[in-house]
Amino acid sequence: MLYCPRLSSMSLSTEEVRHIAWLARLAVTDEEVERFRAELSVILDNFSVLRALDTERVPAATHASQLENVLRDDSVRPSLPAESVLTNAPRQQDDLFRVPPILE
Repeated sequence: MLYCPRLSSMSLSTEEVRHIAWLARLAVTDEEVERFRAELSVILDNFSVLRALDTERVPAATHASQLENVLRDDSVRPSLPAESVLTNAPRQQDDLFRVPPILE
């Protein structure tokens, strides 16, 4: 855990924790409020440590992982004939599935 006690100034109040719990639609006990207050305060402190870092020369990332696309290239292949695809269709028209219109 990245925690720097000298920068711990982001302490949340119990009212703020209760408000966060209300926004998340969570029912919390008094003990949970106190535990979450301490845990969320540490998380906010860690963000203040990150905010202090010089990121001026760090390139922006488009994704958290540098994973390359591992899928195969698309290639044209013969598909099923329309007659066999539409064999069990309840309604069809011009080699297409016919469905009722959806109007609201």
